[in-house]
Amino acid sequence: MVAQQVRQRPVNIRSVALPAEHGGWGFLLEPIVLGLLLVPTLAGLLFSVSMLAVFLIHQPLKIALKDRSKGRRTPRTQMAERFVLLFGAIAGLSLLPVLATVIAEEKWAFFLPLMLALPLAAVQYAYDARNQSRALVAELAGGLALGAIASGIVLIGCWGLPQALALWALLIARTAPSILYVRARLRVQREQPAPVNATYVLHGVALMAVNGLALIGLLPWLSVIPMLILFARAYHGLNTSVRLRASAVGIREMLYGLCVVSLTVVGFVIGL
Repeated sequence: MVAQQVRQRPVNIRSVALPAEHGGWGFLLEPIVLGLLLVPTLAGLLFSVSMLAVFLIHQPLKIALKDRSKGRRTPRTQMAERFVLLFGAIAGLSLLPVLATVIAEEKWAFFLPLMLALPLAAVQYAYDARNQSRALVAELAGGLALGAIASGIVLIGCWGLPQALALWALLIARTAPSILYVRARLRVQREQPAPVNATYVLHGVALMAVNGLALIGLLPWLSVIPMLILFARAYHGLNTSVRLRASAVGIREMLYGLCVVSLTVVGFVIGL
């Protein structure tokens, strides 16, 4: 009797190593680009590389945890574990010179936004472990935690803590309403109940918060303009009959995020 060999399908490396969601990439790149454009330093760049590696750990770690919880170990599981180790090594090696710089220059404020972001990241990973990464709480926690990267980058440079936290507040004001909007937009397209009013309210609160930070001089007035654009986008998007794929909505949100970053940088540069 000849043993029958079962062919295993090749593992898709991209699906194991890289997250597919466009929104996640946008929420990662916005604070990195914002921070490095405002305060370009080598230590800030290394910190960004470290945070990129931490972000990339998310996908393979989710796969590894899911497979282990089901008691299975496949070639895909093994590849996911290798990527976890690779990204973890990159994150650690990139962060070491940053910590050395921070300690040598006694910039202890650098650790505050990171400590504040840790519980948010822990919430996201807790939901991932239960295979609930698409839950609203998980998406909000992960997106808001990423905004702390901008604060860390500028604190490595010459910025003070209030301005650094104001940058994070700006990114929170951009991220939280956008997450709720995307979920509401997709539900409206499917003719399902959607938190339309809550989306409007959250955009309004975000607009007032950024306006308040500009009023006390912690953010430029140009940062208010993209918040107005986001509010208008939410109203139009939740009242239009045009249907978009989830990927198209995500790509548009990345462009809106670029608008927030670019106008804020210009505002700081020209003092407006």
